[in-house]
Amino acid sequence: MSEYKAIHGVKIRDYTTDPDNLITGQVWFDKTNKVLQFQERGAGAWSSGGNMNTGREQTDGAGTKTATLAFGGGYPAKTVTEKYNGSSWTEVNDLNTGRRDASGFGTQTAAICAGGNDPYLAIVESFNGTSWTEVGDLNTGRTGLTGVGTTPAGLVYGGFTPPQTGVTESWNGSSWTEVADLNTARSSLGKAGTQAAALAFNGGPQANVGNGNVYNTELWNGSGWTEVNNINVAGEGVGGSGSQTSAIAFGASVYLSSGPTARTEQWNGTSWTEVADLATGRSTLGSGSGGNNTSAIGFGGSGNTAATEEWTDPVISTKTADTD
Repeated sequence: MSEYKAIHGVKIRDYTTDPDNLITGQVWFDKTNKVLQFQERGAGAWSSGGNMNTGREQTDGAGTKTATLAFGGGYPAKTVTEKYNGSSWTEVNDLNTGRRDASGFGTQTAAICAGGNDPYLAIVESFNGTSWTEVGDLNTGRTGLTGVGTTPAGLVYGGFTPPQTGVTESWNGSSWTEVADLNTARSSLGKAGTQAAALAFNGGPQANVGNGNVYNTELWNGSGWTEVNNINVAGEGVGGSGSQTSAIAFGASVYLSSGPTARTEQWNGTSWTEVADLATGRSTLGSGSGGNNTSAIGFGGSGNTAATEEWTDPVISTKTADTD
């Protein structure tokens, strides 16, 4: 029978306490408890966070799982802005212009809210951690767009003008410049990445427009979009966050289906993998714009829910081997 060292290139060492700098799959003998132990990474899961003060759909946001900003959304379109500290939401100063289905990106203390409808807005506002200020308008007013980046360097793409559009605009901190369009025009699509390295996925038609949702995933390299491997489930109104090489997609409305989905998929830079579902299926939910595919937040969504869910892909944990 092959020895462990012959297969893995190292011997099984023994320790009186857990070794430092553990890696996935590492095996060692625990001399104190006289058991064989190893490192294993568990599957990711969603857990409940604190409810928003104002439940709404078609909201958007900026920031990370523990420092999120949510703004806009609802019918009629609201100006409400809330901050999340990792456990609860607090209302702060409102947007100047009520809107829903806008694009949000940045951080909790330095965010951009662009476009949206009531009607198809070109208005852009910048948040400084305390209040919103109107800044340079988009070249193309629209709803259902998405975006990534920071307050001095952002990118928005897609949307509904009508009809669906692939228009992409770059933000330099004061004005917008039209750049290369998405290969597949769409609205209510998912976001991840930065101004120079963005990810677009999912999307689809507005009511009674077109005949289905979008599987397509596209990468932005700073000058153009390239189609890559499709996501597994086509849908619109999807939540998303992360980077171009480590992203997560969750929720959506699937065309002609019975209702919103709870599906969640992780992107590793090459392909999508289905993982654990949201506890509550929903679409048009808000999401932070930072992080990676191991950490995310989703809030609000269809039915004007106030629910918040947090995604954690667990850290490596120590397990005891069954040697029977």
